[in-house]
Amino acid sequence: MALIRYPILQYAYVVNDIETACRHWTELVGAGPFFVSPHHVSESHFHRGEPNRADLSYAFGQAGPAHIQLIQQHNDAPSVYRDLYPAGSQGFHHVAILPTDFDAEKARFEAAGFPAVTTLVSAARVAYMDTRAAFGAFVEVYEDNAALRETFAFWKEVHDNWDGRDPIRLS
Repeated sequence: MALIRYPILQYAYVVNDIETACRHWTELVGAGPFFVSPHHVSESHFHRGEPNRADLSYAFGQAGPAHIQLIQQHNDAPSVYRDLYPAGSQGFHHVAILPTDFDAEKARFEAAGFPAVTTLVSAARVAYMDTRAAFGAFVEVYEDNAALRETFAFWKEVHDNWDGRDPIRLS
């Protein structure tokens, strides 16, 4: 059976400059507008069992049926992003899925030899599964809930009605 059994909802990239990357994605594929959360901090963000001290900015923009996440790390703290890209480098980092049963899907990945290396809680519980050996990137498993689906639907609706102006918006 396939490792990734749910539709990929998100493609995520580590970038060196979030504003430049947002504009690039808008110009390249018409993604956006991007909702940027600068210097995001979560008290429930853990990397390899330790509290995560990474200074992170996130941007989310829709591109067709999937959304694009851009991540800029402003410091050199250990993180799931630095695990793949040291300071100064950038590139594709993960895909995200939304399984019907978060706990069962996380356990299934772990049983297959792909451990959760980062966990956090934002609009939902999240686990980054270390699938680099098989996939070259991570798989982010989201917990399905109404608030998260509303956020995803909002991004899609705004994108579908977007005139291309103001590609970067603070969230």
